[in-house]
Amino acid sequence: MDWLNYHHLFYFWTVAREGSLRKASEKLHVSQPSISAQISALENALGEKLFRPSGRTKVLTETGHVAMGYAEEIFSLGREMMGALHYRPGTRPARFSIGVTDSVPKSIAYEIIRPVLHLHPVVQAICREEKIDTLLGQLAAHRLDIVLADEPAPSGLKFKTFHHPLGASDVTFCAPPALAARLRRNFPQSLDGAPALLPTENTAFRMALESWFESQRIRPQIVAEFEDTALMHRAAEDGLGFIPVYTVIVAPSVKHYGWKKIGRATDCTGHFYAITAERKLKHPAVLAITEHAQFRLFA
Repeated sequence: MDWLNYHHLFYFWTVAREGSLRKASEKLHVSQPSISAQISALENALGEKLFRPSGRTKVLTETGHVAMGYAEEIFSLGREMMGALHYRPGTRPARFSIGVTDSVPKSIAYEIIRPVLHLHPVVQAICREEKIDTLLGQLAAHRLDIVLADEPAPSGLKFKTFHHPLGASDVTFCAPPALAARLRRNFPQSLDGAPALLPTENTAFRMALESWFESQRIRPQIVAEFEDTALMHRAAEDGLGFIPVYTVIVAPSVKHYGWKKIGRATDCTGHFYAITAERKLKHPAVLAITEHAQFRLFA
């Protein structure tokens, strides 16, 4: 069995976090050649390169990104262990790792996971955001307990996953007050040619919107497209166009951003899923998420 040298891993982790040998050397008070030798030893043990040079900085390779993910967890657990043993014996909370696909609006994601943050006994939630393929790989490797997505897991995966419907929401279109007042008249035809801020084409949300626009014979003027819904909301704050918002979160969104509602598309719907590696849900945190979503949030 191959054994991992944690000193080598620690030097690698520090360089990855600091971005260069020089900064890592200053932080660790260890010479740059010594750190470089330790990382080379780790690369030789793994049989893969962990960094590639980019100017004066060190950039992680694909293997480096994988190793960095494990290193983050290893040293996080180490800090927790020291805290539990020295300061809070026997009180370490259970860890629950949640993957959230980057296409799920952050407000909805938070509402879905909210019950986990109020469980007793306390559960420590670790939330990661990534593309669905990356998150499903981590789920298969048991590095995640659950993945929240706005689409089921794709077919043809080499590992078994199960998707559990959490609920669905239709869409309400919003805009800054002046634009909303103009577009509210003759809705939904008023959206034809109107400036629009939309999610990117590779998302389930955008596909649902495109289908609805086509059914209504509407072609908005697309000002910008966003993968990050928070960035899309910020652009709407600047009055650049109307924005689609899932109705389930429209009330707090309107209150927070100062938008006004234009109209509601009850036949434009987005669906949300919990994806797990087990068919039967047993984990208390998973049960808390699914029951809250199905019977309260999306009810």
